[in-house]
Amino acid sequence: MTGQRLVMRPRRRVAATARGTRGCVPAAATARWAVLAAAGLAVAALGGCASSTTERPSNDSDAARINVQLGIDYLQRGELALAQTKLQRALGEDAHNPDVHEALAMLDERLGKVGEADKEYRRALDLSQRAPAILNGYAVYLCSHGRATEGVRMFEEAAGNALYRTPWVAYTNAGVCLRTVHRDPEAMQRFMRALQIDPAYSEAVFQAAQTGFSLRQYQQARERIDTYLATNAATPDLLLLGWRVAGAQKDVRGQQFYASRLSQEFPTSQQAHTLQLAAAEGNSD
Repeated sequence: MTGQRLVMRPRRRVAATARGTRGCVPAAATARWAVLAAAGLAVAALGGCASSTTERPSNDSDAARINVQLGIDYLQRGELALAQTKLQRALGEDAHNPDVHEALAMLDERLGKVGEADKEYRRALDLSQRAPAILNGYAVYLCSHGRATEGVRMFEEAAGNALYRTPWVAYTNAGVCLRTVHRDPEAMQRFMRALQIDPAYSEAVFQAAQTGFSLRQYQQARERIDTYLATNAATPDLLLLGWRVAGAQKDVRGQQFYASRLSQEFPTSQQAHTLQLAAAEGNSD
């Protein structure tokens, strides 16, 4: 289903900061559930900075953290054998580190070992005392494997944890998860909860408008997009969606407005390319 993306963010750093990597931002910030991808879901890996480090581990716990980071880096590159070597080494160094087990869960999932991945996620949850970031990651896994009800429950548990910095992300993910099983009205409730907490979260705005569009609630979807664009920077997703909503409303001038902004502000984006193709098809009719 178009437009469904889960977000595995924000991520905790899982390796000791090394010289030359201070301030490195987790790569999981790129995720829109591939986020990362069946049915339009995008499942992102744990964020990884540069895999090289000049800092020597002072003990086994430090060594495990560094090997987890290296394993994640290899996993992101698709070098699964090297990832497995590093993560097994990390497991031997610190079997009680929840990050080790979460990373192993991700590796098992890539290897098609779904049952083992589930066990590793649960072990990570137990060791972390159900840390909200790991709850969010496990929920993405559950939703990606047809276990939407469990996944939504995990997302909402993460969102309800007072220590979780971005509950609006978890609520948005819960909505995306519900959309994969065609429970759009329930999904809309989660997007609204996300927007109550952070009205400027563009992903929740997009998902809510996309759901409204699917439900043929065109006026509500249009108002949601325009309200956001009036006070926030545009995104190519929202402009393309606005163009589609305006088309459903038979509003030619509205379509021209969104198309103009998309081509001017994001000329090289995939969304602009999609619009060009749609326009070419329309001209050929």
